[in-house]
Amino acid sequence: MLPTRQTVELDRVPKRSRRFVFVLLPDFTMLCFAAAVEALRIANRMANRQLYEWTIIGEGGEEVTCSAGVSFKLDSDLIELNRDDMALLCGGIDVQSATTRRIINWLRREARRGLSVAGLCTAAHSLATAGLLDGKRATIHWENQDSFSEEFPEVELTKSIFVVDGNRITTAGGTASVDLMLKIIADDYGEELAGAVADQLIYNSIRTDQDTQRLSVPTRIGVRHPKLSKVIQMMEQNIEEPISPSILAQQVGMSTRQLERLFRRYLNRSPKRYYMELRLQKARNLLMQTDMSVINVALACGFASPSHFSKCYRAHYETTPYRERGAHASRISV
Repeated sequence: MLPTRQTVELDRVPKRSRRFVFVLLPDFTMLCFAAAVEALRIANRMANRQLYEWTIIGEGGEEVTCSAGVSFKLDSDLIELNRDDMALLCGGIDVQSATTRRIINWLRREARRGLSVAGLCTAAHSLATAGLLDGKRATIHWENQDSFSEEFPEVELTKSIFVVDGNRITTAGGTASVDLMLKIIADDYGEELAGAVADQLIYNSIRTDQDTQRLSVPTRIGVRHPKLSKVIQMMEQNIEEPISPSILAQQVGMSTRQLERLFRRYLNRSPKRYYMELRLQKARNLLMQTDMSVINVALACGFASPSHFSKCYRAHYETTPYRERGAHASRISV
């Protein structure tokens, strides 16, 4: 026989259920949406009462398909919300195209009415486009950070799992929705309920807004060498104005030759080659996620001329920056 579920005693007695309104954009990421809803559902179950309710809406009010190809029936169109509601915009692939003029106008209208508005995964881009993040701290999925920072310099972009800045909330996507919801549940009803929800989700390490998105450099590259990690970190932080290998070596207290041997031993390439790959990866992100000209992309990634950029890009990706952008535009328009 299965054990009887225990009800969690709440720190505070709820006056009435709190409503979350999920706004699903085309090609949204299912995980960020499902993770948030499941946390709310389990909170209700563990408290044995309806603390939270939710509805899903979207442009047109009929149906929207996520990036995994699963379609969701919407409860309604972009309606006027209640003052106590929290609106959570769920983004995903090609959020720029999904952020229509009607979505922007709706966001601005609801924000003017004082509602709390959240952008899950790439939907921080939608909030920023609507001007809702100007002068505020925010986060977005690490893959979109380069393009976001170029497009919205007035937003203080962080690498956090989630950011709460007043009534503007952003998450990095994926399971970060769980962490955000656990914080909301803890703020509303106490740590015991949030912990019980985490246990039900088999979520044994609750992250806060002080935690960063990506794995540490040693974990990502599979090498635990402090000087190598430090050099790679400096490379990642200096893409627009690359630092020479000799200065990088000097910064970690070794010779250029020693640095060369270190990279060859652990990464099977030279520091120069590794640095170039980092810069080209950022360039590829900017080409696919922004409307920046190829010249400006080149400059943002530390290339002195478009011709040198194009040559390096072709050598690495076997296509030119112009063709890469054209091919990407064709794929997302299908």
